[in-house]
Amino acid sequence: MIPNISEKTDAVPTAIKPVEISAFEGWLETQTELAKSWLSAQSFKPKNGSHIAIPNAEGSISFILFIVTELVWDTWSLAALPNALPEGVYQLDAELDEKQATDIAIGWSLGTYKFNHYKKNEKTSATLILPKNADKAHIERSVFATNLARDLINIPTSDMGPKALEGAVSQVAGEFEARQMNIVGSDLLTYSYPMVHAVGRASTQEPRMVDMVWGDPNAPKVTIIGKGVCFDTGGLDLKPSSAMLMMKKDMGGAAIALGLAYMIMHANLPVRLRLLIPAVENSVSGNAYRPGDVLTSRNGKTVEIGNTDAEGRLVLADAITAADEQEPDLLIDFATLTGAARVAVGTEISATFTDDDDLFALIERHAKNEKDPVWRLPLWDEYRELIDSKVAEINNAGSSGFGGAITAGLFLKEFVEKSKSWVHFDVMAYNSRARAGRPVGGEAFAMRAMFAALKERYGS
Repeated sequence: MIPNISEKTDAVPTAIKPVEISAFEGWLETQTELAKSWLSAQSFKPKNGSHIAIPNAEGSISFILFIVTELVWDTWSLAALPNALPEGVYQLDAELDEKQATDIAIGWSLGTYKFNHYKKNEKTSATLILPKNADKAHIERSVFATNLARDLINIPTSDMGPKALEGAVSQVAGEFEARQMNIVGSDLLTYSYPMVHAVGRASTQEPRMVDMVWGDPNAPKVTIIGKGVCFDTGGLDLKPSSAMLMMKKDMGGAAIALGLAYMIMHANLPVRLRLLIPAVENSVSGNAYRPGDVLTSRNGKTVEIGNTDAEGRLVLADAITAADEQEPDLLIDFATLTGAARVAVGTEISATFTDDDDLFALIERHAKNEKDPVWRLPLWDEYRELIDSKVAEINNAGSSGFGGAITAGLFLKEFVEKSKSWVHFDVMAYNSRARAGRPVGGEAFAMRAMFAALKERYGS
């Protein structure tokens, strides 16, 4: 079931009639005197995205006039309408190809998302008749995966700690009969995830590595890693209270990774999928790891702790090493890793790092098609010395206040050795302002773009 999308209805749907701004005057001449008088009385001005209900002689709604700059349809074209129109059933009066029809329905449904876990929302959104030619299965997986990620990010750590995040993976794994292994607490040391253990050991909720596998063992290996820091105090390098207010979202990378895994399994892509989520809280207690400590990572590389608030790259490093050992065809990671990435590209674009030009070209093309923007930043090797350490092989914090997203990417790159291709997404995972179809709160950055790229690369 797709929220607020219907294949059929007993009621006669109200038409949404799009009109281009440039054609408005000519269109108006063809309308009834009632419609002309109504528009004049309402002082209606044609602006992109504006709409108005046009009455009929009986006083009911005849149709919805919807103004566009041009008749070009994408995911967000109608996404503002479900919550702006009166409750009811609507149908877009336009000729759409499969891609347009599918995108319109995805955006409409995503536009009805509400986070209702703790506060009842009485508002009912409008329903759209599934457009002709739309790919229903793709709409279902796109909307479900996006809303799953949104929910996981929006739920506070009191209800979405490491154990609950593990449980969210288990629900998805169970639906697709995927195999899951959870390595918890001191077992992380036994199974060689020492930095995951170090970052998470100060919390009352034990740290864990969630490891899910699905698909044909002989298919190309695609491994997805998501940063699962369920709350980040900064550790002993404590954040100010204002900086902690949104730290429930520091597991946003894990939420997006799980959403992408769901899409892959739902579409039955012919890949050997592995999902790795290091789930921890970066807390403060007597056994918290300290600035100046030297940790030995899974691959044996020693890491000096320059800042306990640069914890995400530590847990990712152990996960990347575990993934890399199996020499995947493609290794993908998502992480709310640095504020520097937000300074570089803002809060609404996924900062993207890869040395694979062909892979980025593929992702970028689909990011544009899906209206799921990415921007490539360089893995500038000359900055590598900025994370040198005098006492260990590498430092987890750069010596400069500049290029922080790049040095974080270079830190992760140190642990990628055997993977044929790797891409790192440094994302906000949160909408800080409301836009059509994208309310304030958790968001699945780069997920739909990456799925489209995977579908083209590996087929179905």
